Amino acid sequence: MLDNTYTLLAETVEGITSYYVIFIDGQGDEQIIELTFSLYKEFMKFVKLERNLKRWIERHEERFELGEIELHKRMLHPPKCLEDIVNDNLRNERINQAIDTLTETQRRRFIMYYEFEMTYEQIAELEGCIFQAVAKSIKLAENKIKKFLR
Repeated sequence: MLDNTYTLLAETVEGITSYYVIFIDGQGDEQIIELTFSLYKEFMKFVKLERNLKRWIERHEERFELGEIELHKRMLHPPKCLEDIVNDNLRNERINQAIDTLTETQRRRFIMYYEFEMTYEQIAELEGCIFQAVAKSIKLAENKIKKFLR
């Protein structure tokens, strides 16, 4: 992106403010033109817009050379093709259907265990029961889901 091809100037002399735009014309000569306040304001809008655009580009521009570590990360997590995305969505939909077949208690405990990564002990404490009951409930839920998915 080019830098500003003009400069804005506001000059106050004896309490009177005058507004100017300074630029280089096609012949390479510097030109100074006096502006009205409303036109000066419009130019200022363009200056702000261009500054914001430059900042947006800077934030989204890759500013480093890809090193071995970054290339390795990208290799480990390549973008998925459309077919894989569709298959993932279908599998997730099927898993959600399987989870819906569980009892309320099994579903709640299964979700706490797998989605919220809570331990059996944490779930048992939360529900006021022993952790063996939670473990058994989650194991039953896993078996029902496996059976549903076959």
